[in-house]
Amino acid sequence: MVCSDRIMRILLGLFLVPLWLGAQQVAVKEHQLSNGMKVLLLERNDAPSISGGWVARVGSVDERPGITGMAHLFEHMMFKGTPTIGTKDYEKDIEIIAAQEKVRDAMRSEERRMREMWRRGEITDLQDPDQKTAEWKQLNEEFKKLVEDHRKVIVKNEFDRIYTANGGSGMNAYTSYDHTAYFITVPANKLELFMWMESERLLRPVLREFYAERDVVFEERRMRTESTPLGKFFESFNSLFWESHPYSWPIIGWPSDITAISKKQADAFYGTYYMPQNLTLVLVGNFKSKPALALAEKYFGRLKKGEGLPPDVVTLEQPQKAEKRFYAEAETNPNVDIYWHTPAFGHKDTYPLSVLAQVLSTRTGRLHKELVLGKKLATDTWAWQGARKYAGEFNMGAEITEGNTPEMAEQEIYRLIEQIKTEPVPAKELQKVKNNFAAAEYRRLSSNHPILMQIMRSEGLGNWREINEAGPKIQAVTPADLQRVAKKYFTKENRAVAVYTRKPGTGGGDEDPLLAGLDAQSKAMARKMSSSIKANKNLEELKKQLAGLEAQLEQAGAKAPPVMKVIRTVLRNRIAELEKK
Repeated sequence: MVCSDRIMRILLGLFLVPLWLGAQQVAVKEHQLSNGMKVLLLERNDAPSISGGWVARVGSVDERPGITGMAHLFEHMMFKGTPTIGTKDYEKDIEIIAAQEKVRDAMRSEERRMREMWRRGEITDLQDPDQKTAEWKQLNEEFKKLVEDHRKVIVKNEFDRIYTANGGSGMNAYTSYDHTAYFITVPANKLELFMWMESERLLRPVLREFYAERDVVFEERRMRTESTPLGKFFESFNSLFWESHPYSWPIIGWPSDITAISKKQADAFYGTYYMPQNLTLVLVGNFKSKPALALAEKYFGRLKKGEGLPPDVVTLEQPQKAEKRFYAEAETNPNVDIYWHTPAFGHKDTYPLSVLAQVLSTRTGRLHKELVLGKKLATDTWAWQGARKYAGEFNMGAEITEGNTPEMAEQEIYRLIEQIKTEPVPAKELQKVKNNFAAAEYRRLSSNHPILMQIMRSEGLGNWREINEAGPKIQAVTPADLQRVAKKYFTKENRAVAVYTRKPGTGGGDEDPLLAGLDAQSKAMARKMSSSIKANKNLEELKKQLAGLEAQLEQAGAKAPPVMKVIRTVLRNRIAELEKK
């Protein structure tokens, strides 16, 4: 239900861009339940449906070495059901889970011994089945038997089937660096069902198939990181860029951590971060606030108030003192990717930085005009400002044309930056960008689901009111503001540069005609996601992915990015292939 980190960034750029509202404001009503849980309500009575969801203010930034990937894994586990959903025999169900934990405790002792053997050089690969100890292998056979017994009592995907049978659509979730969000659209007359279902999985979650799902996440990582052209390189570069901050590790987690996470650790994680004071319920659609709030208190009010608040993230990124550079040969077109450290979400400088990103990017931006159309150094360019909860990043880059080098495009990017520092952006050019922001605002107000996603994202980052506050601040940006932030952040000592060249013998060009017409960034995303889809043998998981994507396409309509349609085709083809087999 979540993609690799870099794909997630791209998807967030496509679907979860900030909802900057100018003249029009989103009339959200904020309430608090008796247990401290926040509720955000937005009545929109133009369609007989409600897009609802909830945000847990926890992401990979809240993890630590040893449990990286926990937030993402826990997102998966929240779909496994409750004592009444997902099982044929709950007593037998929990009996088998307890037996599995007993065997797993013994296996963890063996895994600790094997890590010591690895450090001594007695084994070379902790994941290699042939290098496992005899004791571990025996325990694993016992565990497999328990898994088979468990399959006889569990009911897979019952949570989804209940919603679907009642007209629900687009049930999904995502994990980011800073928060985790769960969401679905239901008919207006199924609001109470939504309240009961969502509160039940928070009140009484049953972490069924924990270790099987952990293995699924590990395989997801392998397919989407290790098996993609830039997956591992990007992780290395990200760790180079974030020197001290928890943003340095991947959302999906490090391989050794994923395979070591225990159910006991997951239970503790739930108790720490899924308390009501750390959750926000969001409803957008056809309902009346007073009865909706009463239902929220009736169902979500059952959650026991936690003691205090979860621990804050205290580790700050150390100020960078020198340029960092990263070189790699990969099975990809040559490109250059440059990152600068910028402030956190809501900081006053994020608004001129967001405007500056638009001045530089898009088909009418300076990067495209200069590097693609003018000097023909690149096939595509990009620029974006990413403001996270605790820190931010500004990214610029280019995919290089044949016969040129990434370094040539890099120098042109610096030339354009210096131009912005010394020459104010003309008022006409700046106003055009602001107009584009304003136009996008109103387009994103067309249906419930995109508004829900924007509210949840802003809430997860720390302030849902940002969806109303950002618009006027964007419109107030001046040419002097653009010069100021360019001088402040776009310095040599504040940047990290990744230079990718094509690995000899890997060829070039687009072999897949499906990718024709996509820009370089979309092609890269499509290639990565296609690779993982084609490697996935789980038919039910693929069908769920397709259903979620089709719901997003329906919501987006004609404004849907072309890459979404490509991925839909790949999913359909893979599903047809597996069904035929």
